[in-house]
Amino acid sequence: MKSKRSKRPEEVNAALAAKKGPVSQFIARNYRHFNAAALLDAAKAYEAHLAAGGKMLMTVAGAMSTAELGISLAEMIRRDKVHVIVCTGANLEEDIFNLVAHDHYERVPHYRQLRPDDEQELLGRHMNRVTDTCIPEMEAMRRIEKAVLEEWMAADRAGERFFPHEFMFKILRGGKLKKRFQIDPQHSWMVAACEKNLPIVVPGWEDSTLGNMYAAAVIRGDVRNVHTVRTGIEYMTWLSSYYTDNAKPLRNGEGSIGFFQIGGGIAGDFPICVVPMLHQDLGRTGVPLWGYFCQISESTTSYGSYSGAVPNEKITWGKLAASTPKFVIESDATICAPLVFAWVLGD
Repeated sequence: MKSKRSKRPEEVNAALAAKKGPVSQFIARNYRHFNAAALLDAAKAYEAHLAAGGKMLMTVAGAMSTAELGISLAEMIRRDKVHVIVCTGANLEEDIFNLVAHDHYERVPHYRQLRPDDEQELLGRHMNRVTDTCIPEMEAMRRIEKAVLEEWMAADRAGERFFPHEFMFKILRGGKLKKRFQIDPQHSWMVAACEKNLPIVVPGWEDSTLGNMYAAAVIRGDVRNVHTVRTGIEYMTWLSSYYTDNAKPLRNGEGSIGFFQIGGGIAGDFPICVVPMLHQDLGRTGVPLWGYFCQISESTTSYGSYSGAVPNEKITWGKLAASTPKFVIESDATICAPLVFAWVLGD
């Protein structure tokens, strides 16, 4: 009697993609090896984690908002595929910059050939370059500064304190910027997050353009209480409560909150440490570890590199378990993240 042949991976993937859209079907047909296969494996596991009743925390580093990740990330938020976002201050503000000043951005595809004098000319025109894209200072940064400064000062006078993302939600909900929108707001992940009241954590917000502007406002005396904008430590205490309340064991034995990391740095390192803090510093050993982990990064594994550290290293720090599904996609997140999102969304 002949044994039944097990299905090849490409057959399994084709069956999974059969009810999805053309992008997912393309991925299933072509993404079979190396980083391409890692992308598909991570996307399938992301989907499986949600299907088991899990939630997903997503971290956003680099300049992903200027890269217009919002085109795909906003739909992930609207469709409840992301439940918490941890991002740098730059990503928080740059999505809003793009929302109100998109038509004034300039693309510099030949940026590798720019001379120092060319860079100086861009500075003279108040065009702040991020790789191949220049953010217009006057139309983007100063326009948002005016709107958020009013909110900082109002909160300061009232003796109120809010997190950085809450101030951004205030200016979006207030409608003052709506007439200045230059992109479809459906492509803004901050608009989607605001509409969902999505939890956002912004560690190290002080290291951002608006963080610098806030410091200047304190120095000028426009804001009298430096703590009108709440701090990173307060973000961690909020995250510890959220994680304790929401992280439950799933049927497969893994924790119910997954971790999808775009890039590295503080956006990734800050939130993942909430688990060892809960276990080691607070003694809440019954709280499960992260139930899924994926990182998209181009950083190479090297001596002391956090961004290039392989997931297994996180086991030694009490962040992940040996059994946690772990994936690394060593590629450009501007290419890979939208493809992972497309699979999860069924596109």
